[in-house]
Amino acid sequence: MTVQQVYELVNSMQQEVLGEDSVLNENLSNIVDIGDTIINKIGYENAAKTLVDHIGKVQFVIRPYNGSVPSVYRDAWEYGSIMEKIQADIPDAEENESWELEDRASYDENIYYKPDISAKFYNGLSTFEIPQSLADKQVKSAFSSATQMNSYASMIMDASQKGTALKLDALVRGTINYAIASTINAEFTGGSGITGHSGVRVINLLHLYNQANGTNYTFAQAILIPDWIRFCTYMISLYMGRMSKMSTLFNLGGKKRFTPKDLMHLVLLDDFAEASKIYLQSSTYHDDLVKLKGFETVPFFQGSGTGYALADISKINVTIKTANGTQAVEASGILGCIFDHDALGVTNLNQRVTSKYNAKAEFTNTWYKTDAHFFNDGDENMIVFVAA
Repeated sequence: MTVQQVYELVNSMQQEVLGEDSVLNENLSNIVDIGDTIINKIGYENAAKTLVDHIGKVQFVIRPYNGSVPSVYRDAWEYGSIMEKIQADIPDAEENESWELEDRASYDENIYYKPDISAKFYNGLSTFEIPQSLADKQVKSAFSSATQMNSYASMIMDASQKGTALKLDALVRGTINYAIASTINAEFTGGSGITGHSGVRVINLLHLYNQANGTNYTFAQAILIPDWIRFCTYMISLYMGRMSKMSTLFNLGGKKRFTPKDLMHLVLLDDFAEASKIYLQSSTYHDDLVKLKGFETVPFFQGSGTGYALADISKINVTIKTANGTQAVEASGILGCIFDHDALGVTNLNQRVTSKYNAKAEFTNTWYKTDAHFFNDGDENMIVFVAA
């Protein structure tokens, strides 16, 4: 039986997630070569060297994949396209004339005070589909029972589910990375100059620690030092408190905003979160004093690279829109971020499966489709923590 190989199935984001960025083409070639080798090396019994070895057990790899991204999914709707976000700015105070009365003065109470209201409209839809074909009659010769055939079909569905989850994960990370890049770019254009400096919304915890203690640690060194991790935990908790108070400092639009702690999303790099747990909580009976509450973790922000190096998993390299066009932003040493519930998210997620039977060629095509709105709002609070 001749099998036509299918190639170019994964996009660049998936390559980064799977750690295949630099070896993708080589891996695809290996798959083809292995198939040819298996066909050419059919096993025979060891007596007459004539009878073909029979397959004694068929095992199908079916393992659902649930993804590993922070929970930024919002609500959904069935009709319409545009998401409209309406907000009212805080008005300024004026003189209270009740305590400034003058003889025979007139006090006009019929003035109309227009509320300062603005609206943003989000109408971008991202979509992709994963096609799969099932030719049941043609592959029956490869199996010995209906049970095996059903397992084969289930395996194909499982692969499509994993592919959908993997690609959706990449888009969710991209939504968070876009917000991180926008925040960094506002203070350090393109990410340059961030090493050895700290900003208002981009907090360089490594620089602040080195500056306060007269040290010169690198990120790779500092993450193994309990005192630095304690300092980071203290600073993150401090900024969570600051972000819960009304301020114009922590959003790109300079809006008067506050984020209650129950509407804060704290996302931390796995390596930092694990270091905090091992080096701090394991050495004290009162771990509430050193642990952060209510956070989610990510194994990396954009990709694992080819070996989960600290410089790779803490790095982003993305292009964002600006008032003047686009801007490439590259930064490494990202520890985590805090963002408002309304600062970013995924809305109107619509996942569905459609299928069509081809009567002429006797196979069934199935399409696993995903649509969603991925949004960022720079008028809402966000703080990025780095070690650079």
